[in-house]
Amino acid sequence: MVPFLLVLTSKESYYAAFWKLVRIWSKILIYGMGFRMEITYDEKTDRNKSYMFCPNHASLMDPFVLIAMSKNPIVFVGKQEFVKIPIFGFFYKRVVIMVDRSSYKSRKRVYELAKRRLQNGVSMAIFPEGLVPTENVVLAPFKNGAFSLAIEYEIPIVPQIYYDGKRLFSWDFFKGGPGVFRIHQHKFIETKGLQQSDLPKLRQQTFNVIYNDLINDEKYMKDTNRPNNEREFKSPI
Repeated sequence: MVPFLLVLTSKESYYAAFWKLVRIWSKILIYGMGFRMEITYDEKTDRNKSYMFCPNHASLMDPFVLIAMSKNPIVFVGKQEFVKIPIFGFFYKRVVIMVDRSSYKSRKRVYELAKRRLQNGVSMAIFPEGLVPTENVVLAPFKNGAFSLAIEYEIPIVPQIYYDGKRLFSWDFFKGGPGVFRIHQHKFIETKGLQQSDLPKLRQQTFNVIYNDLINDEKYMKDTNRPNNEREFKSPI
């Protein structure tokens, strides 16, 4: 795929075609590893509209699940550390808006780049927890960035719940295996007419939707309450 990726990541105008290719890649990855997806939709997206996708984050597989699900081209805001991965990192930095969370200048630049991409009609995806929390955490507190951008551009928040990442593809290499990724896409949260002063309320509303769904899922809570989950498993990169 490298020759195609070199061409399709060379210009921002090629992003829609790049998205089609990366969706195929994600599906091959998910199903080739022995996973499948079981998706419940309370509301479906319109291919001609922009959205702010806000899933919970429990596994390295989460971005690939989101990509495979969405026909809408999405731009991710992602960790700068992934640039270190050979080959993958080269293309990653060409298409993802990268953030160094320790740098105020980096965070400000992310906001400026995100606004430009939203003006071009694409959707955005931000994992609002800002990290992959340790596995004993149900849902980490949300950051403001996704909600600030959604309010400014009056795009709906799309809450998504991923229930099975901790069990099927944990940061702990001694856990995991093939199985079903269950996903619940909730009814969208509208932002039209909201002001930045409404941000805390919008953030909490989105948090509550995802949190309440997670705590009522028996399998997710069993994974969350496993012994030794307070240990901090991190990506090797």
